Amino acid sequence: MKLSIVIPVYNEAGTIARVVDAVHSVEIGMEKEILLVDDCSRDGTREVLQNMAAADPDLRVRFHDVNQGKGAALRTGFAAATGDIVIIQDADLEYDPQEYPRLLRPILDGHADVVYGSRFLGGGAHRVVFYWHYLGNKLLTTLSNMTTNLNLTDMEVCYKVFKREIIQNIPLKENRFGFEVEITAKVARRKCRIYEVPISYYGRDYSEGKKINWKDGFSALRCIVKYAFMD
Repeated sequence: MKLSIVIPVYNEAGTIARVVDAVHSVEIGMEKEILLVDDCSRDGTREVLQNMAAADPDLRVRFHDVNQGKGAALRTGFAAATGDIVIIQDADLEYDPQEYPRLLRPILDGHADVVYGSRFLGGGAHRVVFYWHYLGNKLLTTLSNMTTNLNLTDMEVCYKVFKREIIQNIPLKENRFGFEVEITAKVARRKCRIYEVPISYYGRDYSEGKKINWKDGFSALRCIVKYAFMD
C-alpha cells in the first residue's frame, strides 16, 4: 500500500519545509509519496522547493508557470499520484499530519471510499479564531448538504482522503476554493461511501498568511447552486 500526499503550495516559504518534515515524520505503516504543486509562488517558495527536491529524492515537485488557484494545483497533484490512497495536505501549519492514521482507518478497514476530517466533531485541539468564518463555514456546509443529501459537519475542511481510482476518475473544473464544493457534490453523486473523523485545527489569522476570504464564500455559494444541477 502507498499513500500519496498532495500539497498545493502558494507563497508558503516560511512553512513548507516544516510541513514536509511533519509529513515525513508521521508513521502510517505504508510507503509515502509526497507531491508538491507550486502555484506560481512569488515569495521565494519556488526556490525553497527546488532546494528541497534536490536534497530529498522522495519529493516530487510540479511548478505552475501561472497562478491558477488551489483547485488547479490539486488537479495537477491528483493526476500525478500513484498511491493507493490520496490525501490533501495544506502547505501551512493549520493541520497536523500526525492525524493521518485516524483519517486513513475507515478506508483501510474497508468501510469508506472517501474520508473527510471535521474540525467540529470534537476530539482535538482547536484554535479559537474567527466567528464569522465559523458561521460562514456552517452555512456553506448546510447548503451543500441540502443539495447532496449528506450530513457532513465540515465540507470546507482541508483533510480529504480518497481511494486513488475515485479521485482520478472524477472530472474536476474549479480552479480556486470552489473545489471543496465541487468534489463534495461529485463524490455524493457517485454514491461513494463517505466518512468523517474528528481532527485538530491550528488556524492562522491573516497576519500569519491565511488566504481564503469573503469572495471565496460567494464563489462557494455559486458552486453549490452550479453542482446541484450538473456534474
